[in-house]
Order: sequence, then C-alpha cells, then structure tokens
Amino acid sequence: MCGIAGVVSNAPVNQLIYDALLLLQHRGQDAAGICTQQDRKFFMHKAKGMVRDAFRTRNMRSLPGNCGLGQVRYPTAGNAYSEEEAQPFYVNAPFGIVLVHNGNLTNAHALKAELFSTDHRHINTESDSEVLLNVLAHELEKTTRGLPLKPMDVFEAVRGVHRRVKGSYAVIALIAGHGLLAFRDPYGIRPLCMGLSADGTRMVASESVALEGTGHVFERNIASGEAVYIDLEGAVHAEQCAVNPQLNPCIFEYVYLARPDSVMDGISVYQARLNLGETLAKRIVSTVPPSDIDVVIPIPESSRPSATQVAHLLGIPYREGFVKNRYVGRTFIMPGQEVRKKSVRQKLNVIASEFKGRNVLLVDDSIVRGTTSKEIVQMARDAGARKVYLASAAPPVRYPNVYGIDMPTKDELVAHGRTVEEIRQIIGCDALIYQDVEPMKRAIGALNPAITNFDASCFDGVYVTGDITLDDITRLNENRVVAVEGAEDTSRLALPNLS
Repeated sequence: MCGIAGVVSNAPVNQLIYDALLLLQHRGQDAAGICTQQDRKFFMHKAKGMVRDAFRTRNMRSLPGNCGLGQVRYPTAGNAYSEEEAQPFYVNAPFGIVLVHNGNLTNAHALKAELFSTDHRHINTESDSEVLLNVLAHELEKTTRGLPLKPMDVFEAVRGVHRRVKGSYAVIALIAGHGLLAFRDPYGIRPLCMGLSADGTRMVASESVALEGTGHVFERNIASGEAVYIDLEGAVHAEQCAVNPQLNPCIFEYVYLARPDSVMDGISVYQARLNLGETLAKRIVSTVPPSDIDVVIPIPESSRPSATQVAHLLGIPYREGFVKNRYVGRTFIMPGQEVRKKSVRQKLNVIASEFKGRNVLLVDDSIVRGTTSKEIVQMARDAGARKVYLASAAPPVRYPNVYGIDMPTKDELVAHGRTVEEIRQIIGCDALIYQDVEPMKRAIGALNPAITNFDASCFDGVYVTGDITLDDITRLNENRVVAVEGAEDTSRLALPNLS
C-alpha cells in the first residue's frame, strides 16, 4: 500500500509534490521519493523514512522542473530495508521513463522470467513495481518503433500492459520530454483521481485529499482500465484501454486505509464509516443489551466515525478513553511479541476515569492479528473496567490480501479457521461483535449505486481478478516483506491507524 502523486504545471513542482506526499503519508511511512523533469532530464531523490525525514532543503533544490511525480511507500513485497527499492523507478529506454505504483502484481514472478527470456530486459530488485515499469517500457517501445510519440501510442502501450499484467495497480509515469501518464488496473482495485488548480496545474493522486489540500479542484476519478496522458502543455488525453473494465474498489480503503476526508470513487470515506457504525449498532443490539453498556469508546483513530454513530443510535454516552502518543521512538532488541505489547502501551494511554467501574464497549475499525486488541482489552481492565465488550466495524479478517495491503499470512490472522467465540477467548473480552460481510458491502455501496461489487477478499476470500490460487497465495506470502527477528512490527495493521 502506497500513496502516489504526479503534477504537470507551468511552475516548479517540487514543493507541490512534497506537500501532496505529506497529505498521503498515512498510506506509507517506510520510504519516500520524488522525481522531477527539466529539459528532458530527470532529477530524483528517494530515501527511507517519512517525507519530512527523507527531504532536506538541499534535496528540494536539486529537484527543478515543471512536472514530476512522487510516492510514499509501505512495502508489501521485496526488501523493506533497501533504499534501492524505494520509488520512483527509472529506465532509460524508450525515451526515458520514471514510474510510481500503488498495488501488487500477482503474476510478477512469471513476468520477471518473461521479461528476461523474451523481452531481454533486466530486473535488478525484488520489487514488482520495477517489473511493471519494464513491461510498460517494452510495450511503449513496440508501439513507437523509433517514431515520435503520439497519445495513441501511449494508449496502445497501456493496452499491452493490461493484457500482460495481473493484480492491482494504480500507476503514474513520466515520459521524458513528452508528458505524464496515469492509469488504473481493469478492476479499479486501487484508487486514483485527478484535479485542476486555478493556474492550470494538473495533479493526479491516490486520494482526493491530496488534491484539495494543495489547492486543486477535484475533477474526477480515473476509471478502471482507463489511461490519462497529460502532455507538457497541460493538454489532457484519455482513453479506455481495457477490454472489459469493472469497478471493484478495495473495501478496506473505506474501512481503514484512506483518510476520512477523502472521497474515493464517489464515496465519502467518512460517510462510509458512519454507515458502518449504523449497521454495527444493529449487530451489537442482537448480542449485548444496550442497558448493559455504560459508555462507547473508540480505539483511535479510524474507528471514531463508526463509534460515534454506534453511541448515537444506542443512546449511550460516547467518550474518548485512549490518548495516542504520535512521537514514540523505535523499540530495539526485544523479541517481536514483547515489542508489540510494549509498543501498544507506549502508543496508547488510558484515561482511567472513563473505565473505572463501567461496562465499556470498545469500537475498532478491524481486528487483524488480535494481539493489539488483546492488549487494549487488558489495558481497559487494568484501568478498572467491570466488563469490556469489543465491536469491530469490519467483519473477521480471515484471508490474506494479495492486492497491495500489508496483510499477515493466514496463520497470523486471528480469525482464520476460528469461530467468533474462539477469537473472543483469545482476545479476552466479555463479548465480541463483528460486522457482517454483506451488510458492510451494502452500507458502503449505498453511497454510490454505480458500484455493484467491491474487492473484499480479506473478508470473504473472493479474489475479484479470478486468477488467484492457493499456490499464488503461498508464493506471494513467501515474497511478503517480513521484519528481521527482534525488530518492531511497524505494519499499518499492527497498531492503531496513523491517519
């Protein structure tokens, strides 16, 4: 899961891309990179860490030019510790192409072998984004055959990418001396939208918040399978490049990943979370009598809209019971499980007065490993809660995600192969209430009737691309980024949301 942004302007874009990446920081904190173009030459800087840490004044001064792109990365495949795998990626032919990518290719292994044996292209990292870049470069080379580049050539190359590449991908690429290209996979799993500023600057980004927060007016989402090509004069060319495009956005974006102030594929993320709270309230009533609940407390931060709606509909007071410390440093040496336990208590602190002597209902956006939930329930008990009920605005996470979310393997998922009662016993709460899959889909889908299906594979095991086998999942898990032994688990799903 990553955040990407690209800009074509009449003025320098380095600061603008930097600002956009800050607004997308919740989508990845492991590495950041920016590439700009001036006079057919690319200027690039990328480094590990947050945006504010990766770029200094000297780095920004070395990024001239009126068009460019950037990415914030949370790796789901490859080597998390190599700056070489930070994006953007670059190839020098044809023309010179720089690319950033959000998503995950499910056939990257086969493509890598094909690129070497058939296309005679070399891949130097374990990143599937470098594979995608080389597929695009090869297809572009085939369509142009040494002739000047035209928009129709760009679109034909994207058609070739769609034919060869499987999985999820939202892509922004710079073609040296020509313009900016953005496209989305035929299922529209990962988000991508575009906007325009008053001075004519055009921006493409993962979420609308990056547009609005940098002074751009949201124009529209890029459609599933569509390619948008913006030349250096700012003229926009667009064409549908997929044979049978379908819009199946990742439902976990609305549950957890995206910022609440974003609108994605016509759906307000904040309203989606309110709707999830409404349907969750109905599930709670069927499990725990509201008269047995004294207070509703969210687990920060993305569960707050759902929790406020639950409290409102049940007529129970809503309170903030946890305070989040955003400035905790890394924990060293300790074994992984102890690290998670310590990290939770460092990053969350209880307001004891909201728990003492009360039956509390904790509301979370989702439960993945269960280790964080177990520790939070114990924190509530230590603060004096009589009973601790736990409600999840999402259904049980039972299956691995293969489309670009840093999801643990099935054996690490607390809900995999277990009943709700078995999960409750592991977590240690007095009652455990989950959202149901179909009500979740209806609650979010009602906000845009044009969307008839979502990728909800981590909840229902249905992979929308229709080409995922058990062998594929095993292979993808082998390539999944895993922290070295003893290192802190910094997964976005290991601790409460940073957004």
